[in-house]
Amino acid sequence: MLEKTFYRTMLSKSFPFPVKVTYWDGKSEVYGNGTPDIEIIFNEKIPTSAISKNASLALGEAYMDKKIEIKGSLQKLICGAYESAGSFMRSSKFRKFLPKEKHTEEQSEKDVQSHYDIGNDFYKLWLDPTLTYSCAYFEDGNEDLEAAQLAKIHHILNKLHPEKGKTLLDIGCGWGTLMLIAAKEYGLKVTGVTLSEEQYKLVQKKIYDQNLQDVAEVKLEDYRELGNQQWDYITSVGMFEHVGKENLGKYFADVAKYLKKDGIALIHGITRQQGGAKNAWINKYIFPGGYVPGLTENVNHIVENGMQIDDLEMLRRHYQKTLEIWDSNFNSKRDEIQKNMGERFTRMWDLYLQACAASFESGNIDVVQYLLTKGPSGKNLPMTRKYMLDK
Repeated sequence: MLEKTFYRTMLSKSFPFPVKVTYWDGKSEVYGNGTPDIEIIFNEKIPTSAISKNASLALGEAYMDKKIEIKGSLQKLICGAYESAGSFMRSSKFRKFLPKEKHTEEQSEKDVQSHYDIGNDFYKLWLDPTLTYSCAYFEDGNEDLEAAQLAKIHHILNKLHPEKGKTLLDIGCGWGTLMLIAAKEYGLKVTGVTLSEEQYKLVQKKIYDQNLQDVAEVKLEDYRELGNQQWDYITSVGMFEHVGKENLGKYFADVAKYLKKDGIALIHGITRQQGGAKNAWINKYIFPGGYVPGLTENVNHIVENGMQIDDLEMLRRHYQKTLEIWDSNFNSKRDEIQKNMGERFTRMWDLYLQACAASFESGNIDVVQYLLTKGPSGKNLPMTRKYMLDK
C-alpha cells in the first residue's frame, strides 16, 4: 500500500495529459482528465529507494529489463514529464547529486571507445550514408536525412568563410565527412582527431580511397596532445559534451591555443540554456562521463580564453527531428539489431533516442553553434550574416 502511495505521488502530477498506469498487481489507475493514449505497465515493483535515489537511472534500467512497458509514444511520455512542473523529472525530491567523473586522457579514451567502438556496422544500420552522428540541418524540413546532414556540414563551413589553401582542424572528427568535404570542396588542408579506433580506421581508408593524402590527415590522438601547431580554422561538432565540467575550460583554452591569431572557429554542441546538467542513466549506459554545459558557462569559458563570439545559432528543433528520424531508422532494423546485440541493448538504445528527442522537444536541452574569432569579433568575416546562407 505504501508503494502505491509513493507511485501515485510520483506519477499523478508528472504529465500534462491523461496517462493510464497498470501496476504489478494488475490494477489500473488513470491520472489526468480524459481518455489516455499512453499506458505505463509495471511488470514488477521497482524499489522506491532506487527511484528516490535517482529516478532517471532506476526507471531507465527498469525499462531496459522489461520491468516497465510503455504502450503509446515513449517520446511523448518523456516530453510530458519534462514539461510538467510537478514531474519527477523536475522535482528536487527525486534528484541526486552524481559523483564526479574522471576525465583523464586515459578515461576519455575509454569513454569514447565504449560508445563509438560498438562497431561501424551498428551505426551504418540507422545513420545516413555520410555516417554523421550529430544534429542535421533541415533547410525546408522536407529533405531526407542525408541531404540535411550535408546541409549541416556546408552550413558550418560556410560560416567560417574559408579561403582556399588555409588549414582546418576538426576536433572529434567522427567518421570524417566534414573534414573531407572541407578538403575536397573548399580547398582546405585538414587535420582530424579522434579517440575512436573504428572511426580512425574508416577515415584513414576514405583519405586513401579519395586520394586526399596531400591535403588530409587523421590522428588517433587526444586533442590535448596536439602540441604547438596552429590552424586557421577549427571545427568541433558534438565534442564538448564529452569532456566533463571540470575540463570544459581547458577544452576552450585548447581551441584558443590551436587557433591562429584572428582565426575562426565553429563549435557545435548540446547546451542547456537553463544551466549545466548530467543524466545518470545516460552517463552509465550511453555516454560515460557526459556533461551538458550551460549556455552562460560556455560563454564565460570562451571569453576567459581570449576569444569573442560573432554569432550564436540555436538548432533545437533540428536535433529533435534528427533524433526522430534516427529512431525510425533504428526501429526499421530492430529485428537485426536485437539478433546481433540482444533485447536489452536494443531497448536501451530505443529509449536513449526517444528520450533525447523528448528532451529537445521540451526545451530541456538545446544545441548551439558558436561562431568564434580569436581576437575582435567578426574580424575577417563579412559585415552581416547574409554570407552564411549564400550558395
